[in-house]
This record gives sequence, C-alpha cells and structure tokens, in this order.
Amino acid sequence: MMKELRASRRRFLTATSLFAGAPFVSRLSWAACSPMQKLQYAAIGLGGRGMFDVQSISKHEKVKMVAGADVDSATAKKLETRMEGVKTFSDWREMFETMAADVDVVSVSTPDHMHGIMAMSAMNLGKHVYVQKPLAQTIGECRAMEETARRNKVIVQMGTQGASSFNDRNGVDLIRRKLIGKSTEAWVFSGKSWGDKNPLPKRKDPVPDGLDWDGWLGVGEKRHYLNKYYHPKNWRKRQGFGTGTLGDMGCHIFNAMYRGLGLSVPKRVRSQTAVPNEHNWTNNERVEFEFPGTPLTDGDLKVFWSSDGERAPEELTSLVPEGVKYRFGCFLKGENGVLLLRHGSSPILLPEKKFAGVEPAKLDAFGHHNAFLEAILRGDRTHLLSPVDFAAPMTESILLGNLAMQNSPRWLEWDAEKAQVTNDKAANENIHRAYRAGWKIMEA
Repeated sequence: MMKELRASRRRFLTATSLFAGAPFVSRLSWAACSPMQKLQYAAIGLGGRGMFDVQSISKHEKVKMVAGADVDSATAKKLETRMEGVKTFSDWREMFETMAADVDVVSVSTPDHMHGIMAMSAMNLGKHVYVQKPLAQTIGECRAMEETARRNKVIVQMGTQGASSFNDRNGVDLIRRKLIGKSTEAWVFSGKSWGDKNPLPKRKDPVPDGLDWDGWLGVGEKRHYLNKYYHPKNWRKRQGFGTGTLGDMGCHIFNAMYRGLGLSVPKRVRSQTAVPNEHNWTNNERVEFEFPGTPLTDGDLKVFWSSDGERAPEELTSLVPEGVKYRFGCFLKGENGVLLLRHGSSPILLPEKKFAGVEPAKLDAFGHHNAFLEAILRGDRTHLLSPVDFAAPMTESILLGNLAMQNSPRWLEWDAEKAQVTNDKAANENIHRAYRAGWKIMEA
C-alpha cells in the first residue's frame, strides 16, 4: 500500500520524546544481540557520495549489505562486481517490495528532491535511515520526516559527517566554554557556488542507455532529458531537484555554530540576491537570518550567509594570521573575541595572542556512520550528532534561506509553531510540495 505525504506542523525536538523506550523490530533485535547475525543493509543511490556511504556503512563488522538501488544500470553493475551476493534494482520501490522483510537499515544518497519520499517510505517499513544532507528539499518534508521517525520509533541520521569530526566537536566545545563570551553575530560562507543564471536550454537530448530517466525524475515534474544538465551532478543548481549552494553546504558549515549556540529556527529571513529564473538557483547568495536568542547569545542572533567566495567584514578577516586557509567556514563574533570555525579544519580563536595557551578538548574518536550503527545496535544515542530531531530544524532554517531567495529582497516573518510565513502568502506555496502523480510514500 502507499500513502500520500501529509506534512506535519508539530515539532518534536527532544531525543527523549522521540526515542525513549523505542522497541526495535524483532529481526533487528535478534541481529543486534547475536554474534552470528548482522544488520541487513540496503542502499538507495550508489554513485558518488552514495558509494562513500555504502563503503562506510558496509565495513562495520555487524553489517551485511544485501541490496542496492540506482536508476543508472552501469552504477548498479559496479556494485554487483564489488560486493558478491548483493541484489541490485533500478527502482527503489521494487527493492522495498521485494526485500523489505530482509532489511534493517537503509541509506538514501540521491538528489535532494527524493530524500523525503525515500526516507519516509523506509521509516514506514520500520527501517532505520541514514539520509544525506540536506535532510529534505522542503520545510514540510523536514517536519514530516521528524514525525515519521517518531511515530515509527526508528533512528534517523543526516549525512553531515563533519559533525562527528574533531574539528566541529572542538568548535562546539569552544563555544560552550564561553571563551569569546556571548555571541553577537555570525558570518557563514562558502567558497563555491551551485547556481546558474542561464535560462533552461531549448533542446531535447536522447536518454542514455541504462538510465531510468522517469525514475530519476521521481517526484519531480516531468521534464525532457538534457545531457549533463541534471544528471549526474548539476541537479544541485536546479530548483525542483537541488537546493543550491546553501542547501548543499549549509548543513555542513552551519553545524558547529548552530549546535554550539543551541539555536532553533529563525524568526525572520531575507535575501539580498534574486533567483535568476524559475529553473535555477542563484550565484553569489547573500542571505540574512535572525535567530531567537539563547543563553550563549547577546539577544537575537544575526547570521549572514554568502557563497562564491565573499567572506566576513574586514574587521573579522583582518584578525586571521597570514597563511591560514579558510575557504569554507563561519566567523562567530563574541563579546570577548572571535571564533573562526573552518569547515574541514581546526577552529581558531582570534586574536591568537589573546587566546594563547587555550587547549582543545580531549575528545574520543568515532565516525559518523558508525555512530548511527551503534545507536541502532546498542540503543545508545550518545554519539549521534545529526539525529532527525536536530537535523530537521537545522535544515528547516537553511531552507528558509532558500525561501527568502525565491522571494528576494523582502523580509519573510516565520511562525515556527504554525510553519507559516506570516507576511507573505505567496512564499507559503513553497513550504510544502505536491509529488508527481503516481509517486507516494510507501507504507507497510
């Protein structure tokens, strides 16, 4: 049976309300406690980041990969040659209908527009889900995914692997130690850009052999295949399939600042740049957020986002010692100093002389994928740093930035309780989405 998406407006923010006392399915409980049995794993999306997730999850000693699905037959064939005995499918729905009883864990590593339907289908079948960032393509899906996880009592982790790194965790620790005092504003930046100012090409290309183009489009609207325009990588630039630079990198770069300060969702947001046309996301993104204050901020917090190389004001960048690289990151300005949170590199307290002698926290090492698997096996969420109850509001915050870009340059006032823009009815049309006819969330 299938079930249409109904986006919830309720928010379940605490780990205890989501998972306290959550029973695992009987096959999983047996596998978790028996030294002879393993978690059965199926993957959706087997190329690029998908193969990274496959390798990271399947190498765990208590995991056995049993199935994979990909709309590209050549990609699926590569998995068959690498992992003997793994069954592959073109249609992920067929994989679930055929093998649901034999699967405990599912990874979703596809273009953004398919995250919601795939992840919620897996949850409704009682499966624990590792889903790539951003958690979903729309705010409505984020909220529905959080409630679906709660209702089915499953573990869901977003694939922001940097959240489990020493770098991000040290950044969170430095914030919480109040070394820079209360934060007054933040400047978050990305050195790359997933935008396109050009109109949709007026052509129709033949679909390559072995590619299920209708399956790739999935819940998205019907479109002609355009060679190298959507598949395999450029979908990030396209509205309806990707979420631009903010959606691609925001969940990574916001993480340490968002977690460390204990932020929720913004009160309002605006964009200083317009989306170039109805088909693509913009280059040179400039978005301003206003978050409700927390005990670690000096009142409400202004957060500025930029892509394509623009960084923070000179008063902040001038503090960075010569030779220090920071193409992606966040300047967190505080009462007593500045914390530079570098994506993929160690955080730096500025000015350096003022904070000489400050030692990083002594942290234990663990991997993002392993933390997800151990949470399932042991029922212990201690190291789960991107669970759905954290990932959903953070992704919602980032998607509000995209909503602002679609309605630039006016401020959008956000009512988190009602999940509505209170001052712009037109903007509310993009909070939820309608799936294409024939595509519905699967149900057990």
